[in-house]
Amino acid sequence: MEGRQLASKWLKTEALLSDPRVASYVPATRMYNSSNLHQMLNKYGFVVIKPVVGGGGAGVIKVTKEGGTYRYTYMARTRSFQSFDGLFKSLAQAKRKRSYLIQRGIRLATVGGRPIDYRVKVVKTRGRWVFRSLVGRVARRGLFVTNLCKGGYMVTAGEGIRRSLSGRSVRSKKTEMRRVSRICTSILETKYPGIGQLGFDYGIDRSGKMWIFEVNTRPQ
Repeated sequence: MEGRQLASKWLKTEALLSDPRVASYVPATRMYNSSNLHQMLNKYGFVVIKPVVGGGGAGVIKVTKEGGTYRYTYMARTRSFQSFDGLFKSLAQAKRKRSYLIQRGIRLATVGGRPIDYRVKVVKTRGRWVFRSLVGRVARRGLFVTNLCKGGYMVTAGEGIRRSLSGRSVRSKKTEMRRVSRICTSILETKYPGIGQLGFDYGIDRSGKMWIFEVNTRPQ
């Protein structure tokens, strides 16, 4: 059963931000425009911009500000600018006409120097939600997106947590991912009845804090 699809990342992010049980797991997120980008770069130094509608890591751009230098990385190519205006004009061409949102960048824990994130998939079967998979995805060398279609590789979640944080963290982090996924599932199902499957993308930063990057209603 495919179930209802909800393409907009913004709507799903808003639904999670509205619930205090999980809002702290969602990195600061705003719609893309010049002033939001300027403010978030000044505040965080590192943001990710991504299409409101889209998946598989397509169109995701990493943007950083260090000192007076602005950089963005799209696919494996990085460009540098000495002014915000230069950056913003160039981004307009890279992102084309699609609607984007800006999310605070998170410096992920790594496996062999490559960022790792996690995909948790839940499916509604005979009226109840069940966990289908919980896996880690390690980015291809040189890329910051972990999507398998972009050359990342998969490990079990336990192995990913052990190799990027510690063996001691494995049980607690897997338990936390499941607990947060259950809460998010109930929030989204209440707000958008009829969904039949969800894929949650989690990251764990270098200090061990867990983040939810996005939720897919049509997980690959």
